[in-house]
Amino acid sequence: MSFLTNYAIFAVQANGAYYAFSVSDGVGKFIVILLLAASVVTWALMIDKYYSLYKAKKLSNRFINIFNENRRSVCAVAGSALNDPSPVCQVYGAGVARLNEFYENSLHSAGGCVVPENAPKLTEAQLNAIEAVLEREISTQILELESGTSLLATIVSVCPFLGLFGTVWGVMFAFIGMAQQGSADIGAMAPGIASALLTTVVGLVVAIPSVVGYNAIGAMIRQLTVSMDNFSEGFMVKLKLDEIAKQDNQ
Repeated sequence: MSFLTNYAIFAVQANGAYYAFSVSDGVGKFIVILLLAASVVTWALMIDKYYSLYKAKKLSNRFINIFNENRRSVCAVAGSALNDPSPVCQVYGAGVARLNEFYENSLHSAGGCVVPENAPKLTEAQLNAIEAVLEREISTQILELESGTSLLATIVSVCPFLGLFGTVWGVMFAFIGMAQQGSADIGAMAPGIASALLTTVVGLVVAIPSVVGYNAIGAMIRQLTVSMDNFSEGFMVKLKLDEIAKQDNQ
């Protein structure tokens, strides 16, 4: 019995929404269609972005664990970074590439990094240069992670105002209907009020999930940013420890 009741309520609400749309003028219908199109774009962006960020976070955490478990030089895990598109691996690859330049390698292993025997000790300037490369790559990866979020932020900001515009337009439409009929009966006001409420509801339906999704995506990007910053610090600490061990051996 409850299922039939819920179905009846849903049918009445659907018919009401259809009525509100059908009695709306061209501007009201355009706003509703625009908001629905924005909803489709928003959901597509959120799903695609969430999946890519989830994958990037998973791969980054896996590589961070491999890097932290390794007790040898920073180059020892270069093989694990091959064909890994995660942001942390990109930061690692940039640091290792710069390190190879300072070691003046003419031969590279399959892992992409070789520490030559009797490698010269890195100077303070060279260490600073490697740290600068890591920071620059982090900035590049942040821009990559944030790609597409500007459009989502625009939709989040604009949709409530579109709903408000539709509301004001519908109320104005209701007053025009009353003026044309010369009376304030419900028949004169209903089309305009229905149009106003429909645009308000659609605007909220689009804006609320967009805000929630945008905040969730922003939180994931911040987590990845912190992971890259922490990894950069760990990379430099391990590299400096390598240099100290190299100096002790010499």
